[in-house]
Amino acid sequence: MTVATATPQRAATSKVAAGAARRRGRGGRVGAVVAIVVIGCFGLLPVYWLLVTAFSPTGDVFAFPPHLVPRHLTLSHFDNLLHTPKLLRYLLNSVLVSLITAALSVLVSAYCGYSFSKFRYAGRRSLMYLVLASQMFPQALLLITIYLVFSATGLLNSYLALVLSFTTFTLPLCIWMLKGFFDTIPDELIEAARVDGAPTRTIIHRIMMPIAAPGLIAAGLFAFIRGWNDFIFALTLAGPDRQTLPPGLVNTYVGEFQTAWPDLMAASLVTSLPVVIAFVVLQRHLVAGLASGAVKG
Repeated sequence: MTVATATPQRAATSKVAAGAARRRGRGGRVGAVVAIVVIGCFGLLPVYWLLVTAFSPTGDVFAFPPHLVPRHLTLSHFDNLLHTPKLLRYLLNSVLVSLITAALSVLVSAYCGYSFSKFRYAGRRSLMYLVLASQMFPQALLLITIYLVFSATGLLNSYLALVLSFTTFTLPLCIWMLKGFFDTIPDELIEAARVDGAPTRTIIHRIMMPIAAPGLIAAGLFAFIRGWNDFIFALTLAGPDRQTLPPGLVNTYVGEFQTAWPDLMAASLVTSLPVVIAFVVLQRHLVAGLASGAVKG
């Protein structure tokens, strides 16, 4: 009789617990959706405002209260870009410096990452952490040091100064990214190649590097974007003829008493398109490169 009474009670308790779990599950999903929407709006609002400002007439841009949805659209600010020839020079400088920075970063970080991953020697781990620790120095401190060195060696106001300075802050992450990628390649491949008589140079260049191509692309894309977006190093180390787009846009449209915000937003939109296109095309390799080594340390 006691057992017959307890069984319905346990069943009722189980139903109550299951109902509470379903409510917590629905509450968790609703909270996750709300968090994604809030974070998405926070991240996309600057991009939306850039588009609104670039396509709105100047009078509407400075209207108060501001128009969240543009009432009129215009392409006049983009037409103004065609009448600013010095922007083309800034664009060419950015393309040249960013491409060379990406190539140099990939070249150096590929060999360093391979060394950290596949060779065992004294001081290897200390060198790895030293490379990682170099990322922790403030950029202002690095900038002062680099400026003094380049000034003493006569490299200021040159493309080489920009490439070398950009590479200093792209190399650490590229090295660690490629080390993680090489860690995912089994050592048995190297042993099999050595058994077949392949020298180390052939193993690195004809076996390991082609396999690590997605990681090399990810590292190159990361270095290209960092070089393209840098402002403070390009503003300080490059002369008027070597400046890249970020400081060039500021010098062109930001004045002491007035800022041409619509033209600046239109130029920023156009000049950011190459990076966006490169990221969309190569994002699969970038995600693979960043995720490699996340499990295997």
